[in-house]
Amino acid sequence: VQNLIMMRFGNLWFERIWNRDNIQCVILTFKEPFGTDGRGGYFDKYGIIRDIIQNHLLQVLSLLAMEAPSKVDGSESGESIRDAKVQVLTAIPPITIEDCFLGQYEGYLDD
Repeated sequence: VQNLIMMRFGNLWFERIWNRDNIQCVILTFKEPFGTDGRGGYFDKYGIIRDIIQNHLLQVLSLLAMEAPSKVDGSESGESIRDAKVQVLTAIPPITIEDCFLGQYEGYLDD
């Protein structure tokens, strides 16, 4: 994830093919090889959706789907990258509860 911007926009091969004209679908999958690993209480308080989806998966989604920012290095690059990511996120239709499948496994607090 840390080098995703450089890979996409600093590599001519990727830059030419990684765009909306050549990619129809991207599926993000999040899987951990362990349970809540002692984080059950934390997830009860703050929520796994807020922690994983909002903080991690939406960041990866925006980096994968954004258009090339006007600057990728230098003093104004942070704002430029942020603006490109915001464009992606505002283009996504809101998710309704009907779009979601929520569940919880028994014993997660014992993990």
